[in-house]
Amino acid sequence: MRTAIDEARLALAHGDVPVGAVLLNPTGKVAAVDHNRKEELRDPTAHAEILVLSHAARASGDWRLEGHTLVVTLEPCAMCAMAAVWARIDRIVYGAADPRAGAAWSLYNIPQDERLNHRIDIVAGVLAEESSALLEEFFSSRR
Repeated sequence: MRTAIDEARLALAHGDVPVGAVLLNPTGKVAAVDHNRKEELRDPTAHAEILVLSHAARASGDWRLEGHTLVVTLEPCAMCAMAAVWARIDRIVYGAADPRAGAAWSLYNIPQDERLNHRIDIVAGVLAEESSALLEEFFSSRR
């Protein structure tokens, strides 16, 4: 999670919401690291989670990322949670909950929805205070 938090800080340089993600392969080694780039790329899908899933899939030559763990500073939104399901990852670990858009527990629980063909383990609240503080600082500077 510390690596994801460090990565989140990089988003500040281009005015993006500071969210960072790390994808770990089945042996625990880093498969991909990135941060939000919506503003930088002018792309509404350029969330940190989507970027690491895409990078790892291209690098491995397979869209199936079984055994991987997604570590992210903010609870994934519906788009990112569903992408994780489609990628067949095993686990999502996140820091701050997102009561307004969280889809891995707060508003929805897409990764564990029994109606879907794949379910993901969720670990919530890892370094939540540090992740939340980074987001609060970003948004308070915008007001």
